[in-house]
Amino acid sequence: MISANMTKFYINGAWVQPNSAARMGVENPATEEIVAEVALGNQADIDAAITAARAAFDAYTVWPVQKRIDLVKRILEVYNSRYEDFAQAMSTEMGAPIEWARGAQAWAGQVHIEATIKAAEEMAWEYSRGTTRIVHEGIGVCALITPWNWPMNQIACKVAPALIAGCTMVLKPSEIAPLSGVLFAEVCHEAGVPPGVFNLVNGTGPEVGARMSAHPEVDMVSFTGSTRAGTAVAAAAAPTVKRVAQELGGKSANIILPSADIAAAVAAGVNAIMSNTGQSCDAPTRMFVQRDQQAQALAVAKETAEAIIPGDPTLTTTTMGPLISKTQWEKVQRLIQAGIDEGATLVTGGLGRPAGLNHGWFAKPTIFGDVQNEMTISKEEIFGPVLSILPYDTVDDAVRMANDTVYGLAAYIAGPVEDAKPVARRLRAGTVNLNYPDWDTSAPFGGYKQSGNGREYADWGIHDFCEIKGIVGYGD
Repeated sequence: MISANMTKFYINGAWVQPNSAARMGVENPATEEIVAEVALGNQADIDAAITAARAAFDAYTVWPVQKRIDLVKRILEVYNSRYEDFAQAMSTEMGAPIEWARGAQAWAGQVHIEATIKAAEEMAWEYSRGTTRIVHEGIGVCALITPWNWPMNQIACKVAPALIAGCTMVLKPSEIAPLSGVLFAEVCHEAGVPPGVFNLVNGTGPEVGARMSAHPEVDMVSFTGSTRAGTAVAAAAAPTVKRVAQELGGKSANIILPSADIAAAVAAGVNAIMSNTGQSCDAPTRMFVQRDQQAQALAVAKETAEAIIPGDPTLTTTTMGPLISKTQWEKVQRLIQAGIDEGATLVTGGLGRPAGLNHGWFAKPTIFGDVQNEMTISKEEIFGPVLSILPYDTVDDAVRMANDTVYGLAAYIAGPVEDAKPVARRLRAGTVNLNYPDWDTSAPFGGYKQSGNGREYADWGIHDFCEIKGIVGYGD
């Protein structure tokens, strides 16, 4: 689904012409074909959108909480009515297999809006502590900058809590995958979001993102993307002391305990990293297996990876799509070569495209064994379908290596729950998943260390967009 509004911006309740004629082609990475053009904003476009958001804030933020919740409920209704449009858009802009686009990508937007509504209805927005009244209020005008790898997941996780908190906002989706973002703006318009409360401007990070981050009328920046870009956002925001919430990179450990069912745990771990073509910041990219179980683990990993079916995203039989772009494909190839050069054992996959695919940015599902903790593929975020399997001698060794990273977004443990619980407490990560549980949209999501700050999902996300006011002497 490609909107007719791709070359316009949504500002102050209307689709408007950009100030610049600059355009960028939107590529379907499965075919390498340009399927649309998106307008690229400039400083004047951002200034107009932020001015609209600032003008709308005072009236919107005093809406009763239930009225704001009802607005987000209407957004959910319209979103659901266009569910297939979102799935088709993300399949086109990301090359996501259509069943994955429906069952994961479009679904993520839906369930996060639902979780935010539920949390808002259960949240204590005001309460007394002695004679002081504690009040949660919207922080102000928010700049929302979202990535290409989970478009609706990240847009929903920012827009829904910001609206419910009483904020106004400007959204900049990724210029690489902007189709679904424009559809979301159409949903907000149809749902009746007041003019200026939600605005959308497309553009690049160095132009639009930088202006949003530094703008003196922006009270908060919520950014999801690479750690490199996140540091630039934080630096731009620092002079105005605005709040910055960041969800950044990851290099998540997956400890397979000696007491685990090795075959089941390894197979599940391989499928977890290969989903979304490895393009998830919390993907379990480092698998730790006890040394005397590594041979079995490598055999299971090889069999599991070779059962994956890369190919045409429009086919329901396809289980893995392409990487997002030529740039990302070349990065993944470089890091696969680094694994080979540094002496890791290439178990399956490797360089080049999968057999039978001579176009599109497809990479081979790749497994490396005998990986050492200091190797590049163990340290650097690859963001592709590449798994490193590292041997360990004791669980203490596994924990030490798992924590030996600049990142701390997520971690995984496989094994009996009572064995896994004490290990989970030792891992320096924002989310620790035991035995590959179902996605919990009420759990806090965010990172330690260079994986960011702040937390998203449900009430955690709402709190990020709130100021806390104490009215002292208010009374009982």
